[in-house]
Amino acid sequence: MQRRQTSVSVAWAEQALFYHIYPLGALGAPRHPQGLRMQPRLNELHSWLPHLQWLGVTALYIGPLFESSSHGYDTRDYYHVDRRLGDDATLRALVDACHALGIRVVLDGVFNHVARDFWAFRDLRQNLRRSPYTSWFHRLRFDQRGRAGDPFSYEGWKGHYDLVKLSLRNRDVRAHLFGAVRHWIERYDIDGLRLDAADCMDLTFLKALGRHTRSLKHDFWLMGEVVHGDYRRWTGRGQLDAITNYELYDALHRSHNARDYHLLTHALDRQFGPHGVYRDIGLFSFVDNHDVTRIASLLKDSALLYPLHLALFLLPGIPSLYYGSEWGQLGKKGKWSDAELRPALHPSQGRQAPQRDLMQTIRRGAALRREHPALLSGSYRTLFVNKQVLAFERRSAHESLIGVLHLGAETRSVTLPLIGRYRDLLEPGAMFESTAHGLTLPLYPTWGRLLQAV
Repeated sequence: MQRRQTSVSVAWAEQALFYHIYPLGALGAPRHPQGLRMQPRLNELHSWLPHLQWLGVTALYIGPLFESSSHGYDTRDYYHVDRRLGDDATLRALVDACHALGIRVVLDGVFNHVARDFWAFRDLRQNLRRSPYTSWFHRLRFDQRGRAGDPFSYEGWKGHYDLVKLSLRNRDVRAHLFGAVRHWIERYDIDGLRLDAADCMDLTFLKALGRHTRSLKHDFWLMGEVVHGDYRRWTGRGQLDAITNYELYDALHRSHNARDYHLLTHALDRQFGPHGVYRDIGLFSFVDNHDVTRIASLLKDSALLYPLHLALFLLPGIPSLYYGSEWGQLGKKGKWSDAELRPALHPSQGRQAPQRDLMQTIRRGAALRREHPALLSGSYRTLFVNKQVLAFERRSAHESLIGVLHLGAETRSVTLPLIGRYRDLLEPGAMFESTAHGLTLPLYPTWGRLLQAV
């Protein structure tokens, strides 16, 4: 049985391999924009495009991109590209270059909160009750002082008062934000948005945003950042097309560090198995991003990068790579700073990286996913699991594949409950045939197999 039949409008996204770039970090922008002239740093990303094309990337997720006070998620102006990165022409040239190579472009939509330097909040601070924007900010009160020293209080994102929460049910706020989205689509021709802090946002806003974007571009894609909760809450009913799969991310790195695939199998069966709760929704898979310790620093053994990345391509979900992690870039999340996660990089650095062979694994995984419908949208079923081996079936209407992951450090064999003759798509020329006891497979250390019946 297949997973859901994807709507034509967002089929491109569910078939994509995403590449995620945090531009302020990747391009070495200053921490603050004050007093700076426009610097077209986005032009430097053109040198990344051959690398993305070689990997098999078909969608670039880049952001945040618009005028902010520091890290990009504290927006000052939704209608102007951050001067540290460029201007309208710089961004449009990048999108056009991506489209010429068949790469879609998705930006960050940071709509839950704004900076204290946001123009409407500046007016509020200056004019107080006389400001026409008193209804724009969530839980604004003039009967008590705020923690930031203002003669009023308001809600900040998760207690961060430099990130002022917007009232997303306010008609004027929606008009301003929807106008910005229209501007981005018409001026830059973008293909979708990743919605920051979607799990903190009003659901009626998300539904209205979906209607708005689809009226402007029929195949526009909306993906929400949701860290905790039931992902079904944010999908369907005209809301979001996909959700970040933090549950799978957590299971992937924990199972490999514990060298125990039972941890991963529990999450896979719950999400995607025959009675899985998320079989019918789009989920965005990743092994690291701009908010979490890079996977090469998180894993205790760098050899485990290889079966883990095989899992990213062989398991259900829309896979995404974070810039530099395809060659094992290190970076730990600090207590007060994410700078180590978001360094200035150039694709040429991958040629000298200790884990540069990982890029070949990723390229092969991307090609297999493109070539086989069962890996794009097929159902998932666990066939066999012990601590070091996980075997599973991916099945579509016309194809069945058997994936095998091995996180052990030594060569071993495993016997699976399969009958027939199979070839390994990861090892051209390798053929295996079952006996009365099943299908016995030799497994290389920290690697896997992808079997196709012949």
